[in-house]
Amino acid sequence: MELVEIFALGMFGLAVLALMAGFPVAFTLSGVALFVAGVGWAIGIFDISILGAMPSRVFGNAMWNEILIAVPLFVFMGVMLERSKVAEELLQTMGMLFGQMRGGLGISVFIVGALLAASTGIVGATVVTMGMMALPTMLKNGYDPKLAAGAICASGTLGQIIPPSIVLVILGEQISNAYVDAQRVIGNWSPEPVSVGDLFAGALLPGLMLVGMYMLYQIIIAYVRPESSPVVPRDDYEEINGSFVLKVLHALLPPILLILAVLGSILMGFATPTEAAAVGGMGAILLSGLRLDEKHGKLIYGAGISIFLMLILANIFDLRLGQTVYSSGTIFGLILAFALLAVVLTGLAISLKRVYRAGILKDVCKSTMEISSMVFVILIGAALFSLVFRGLGGDDMVHEFLSSMPGGKFGAILTVMLVIFFLGFFLDFIEITFVVVPIVAPIILQMDVNPVWLGIMIAMNLQTSFLTPPFGFALFYLRGVAPPEVTTAMIYKGVIPFVLIQLFALVLLSIFPEIVTWLPSVIFGSNY
Repeated sequence: MELVEIFALGMFGLAVLALMAGFPVAFTLSGVALFVAGVGWAIGIFDISILGAMPSRVFGNAMWNEILIAVPLFVFMGVMLERSKVAEELLQTMGMLFGQMRGGLGISVFIVGALLAASTGIVGATVVTMGMMALPTMLKNGYDPKLAAGAICASGTLGQIIPPSIVLVILGEQISNAYVDAQRVIGNWSPEPVSVGDLFAGALLPGLMLVGMYMLYQIIIAYVRPESSPVVPRDDYEEINGSFVLKVLHALLPPILLILAVLGSILMGFATPTEAAAVGGMGAILLSGLRLDEKHGKLIYGAGISIFLMLILANIFDLRLGQTVYSSGTIFGLILAFALLAVVLTGLAISLKRVYRAGILKDVCKSTMEISSMVFVILIGAALFSLVFRGLGGDDMVHEFLSSMPGGKFGAILTVMLVIFFLGFFLDFIEITFVVVPIVAPIILQMDVNPVWLGIMIAMNLQTSFLTPPFGFALFYLRGVAPPEVTTAMIYKGVIPFVLIQLFALVLLSIFPEIVTWLPSVIFGSNY
């Protein structure tokens, strides 16, 4: 092995060790890259002029990238909904709805987890919220602590795979760049772009499949070991009557409308993911205002519906101002759009006033700024790391290694999936996405692999990183709010079946890739 290859491997190993030691991710990636680049330049194996490409990477791939604007918008949407107690009402309502069924509380946790995943997508907030509310209720009603802990952790991680997901936005950008690089290598200089919308559509069926598998496991356990999932006594919940139905609608309708507005606008082609994220941010403000101000509920509902109607109008009429000649249809569309805009602005003003007075807005903005800054600083550090790694010939070494794997394309993909899975025991999904994916994805995509399928396979694989000890973040989140009688060993044992379910889902996606590729091909006509 040549010295330059040793440096490339050493650089990767040094970064992993530093991350495992707990050093900040962004500064670890950039610090290791600069250190190795400096030593390599000093001994004559690294061309320091390669670092001149860094400004264009920062401004071209990060600061001016419209897709990545969706990250802070989705973060804002998730944090706002988490602060507005949406999860609390959903959990109470679903518990009432399914409590009389054996294993009903567990099923309620998975349904609420899926709804929160499609509306917030923030794993930590979901796990902590449900850990504080659902776990004591499940334990009080005699649920097995291991099963309860595993169900809460697993349902909290659904935000990684069910769109709109922050990891899918980040991963979509990486997969898109990797696909372009791969197509240029094989001689295609005008490849069909891979969009975040493709990944959202591709992740929808696998995400729902995973929810169904979780629920099926809960049902089987409830009947195989009835003592683990007892029926909730009727006295604990009110009878199902007209008022109860209204209560269910009150809890379910707003988040479902928000999900339809965000996901529906993307899948129906009314909005790009970034535009839909902005819609989600406004919807989250309205939903929070609705929770704090029931008196103006009808007006806030009207504002939410008006946002969706405006998206439809924008796709029917040309609503650009400053046109030389306006058709009668355009004039009608503009008048209707301004009327809808007035309703939206009124609803937003009322909601913002309530959210501000409740002290929520400042906290949400601060959390959004912190999370978004972390993501973008890591992105810049990862760009520097991959630039130095490639300057040392690391990408050629990885290409040669994966190409020589027995089994050809299958062997290379299996190796990458195993590497990502085992790195998930020690590293965060953001670290793996920014460090590993840019290195291995272009090589895999040169082997005639569907980029959307590869992206969803990686996303579902990364989801396990939240559940695998010793550094699974969902385990830490639940440990922080779980009562003392739920030990760390119980939490670790409880998540094992759900990790196995996720791995089984990965196997299904590898055998039947149409689960991923069918919906994007139907909606967007994607054919990679």
